[in-house]
Amino acid sequence: MGVVRPVGRQTVGALSLRDQGRFCVVSMGISGFEPTFLVGLEAVRGHHGSRLGALAGRRLTGYALVRFVEDGEWFADCPVVLDFEDVRVEICHWKFDELSISWNTVDTTAVITGWQESEFTPAWSSADERLQPFVGRKLREISLLEWRPSGQDLADGTIAVEFAFDAGCFCIANGLDENSIEVGDAHPDFVRHQLGS
Repeated sequence: MGVVRPVGRQTVGALSLRDQGRFCVVSMGISGFEPTFLVGLEAVRGHHGSRLGALAGRRLTGYALVRFVEDGEWFADCPVVLDFEDVRVEICHWKFDELSISWNTVDTTAVITGWQESEFTPAWSSADERLQPFVGRKLREISLLEWRPSGQDLADGTIAVEFAFDAGCFCIANGLDENSIEVGDAHPDFVRHQLGS
């Protein structure tokens, strides 16, 4: 159903890449984080559409991002964790077209490990001016956004996840090999595929 590109065993900074058959694990030292990267609308919708759609009607009760302790900079390679009452969804973009969505696996209370040799110290944070206004609000609808520009574009076909509330919306998109959080109406080159309802 989904395409997952195995990469063999490599180490890139604190990123550990392990080939597990057709699944690639990128742990980044995050407790419980074992993503399965999918490519394309049908793969993402097929694996996660029903569960994502079931989030509608729940309140966003919290979120977590990884920031560096030294300067507070967001480490956008790590998953964006969103809590909707008793359901946690973890979203992570990788490469140009790969998206992992996981459920209730990441432990944001655990220390991120494997960075002892780095000059930076990553830590979970619940501080973000883009997401904070949505905490406590009820999710009205959720959609997968498919990037379909009129001209040639390397990102053609990439998938973002949009969360719409009465007070506005945000999406977690592919920032070309990392996550991007965008607030407000989606760019007109996105095709919206609403889930649930």
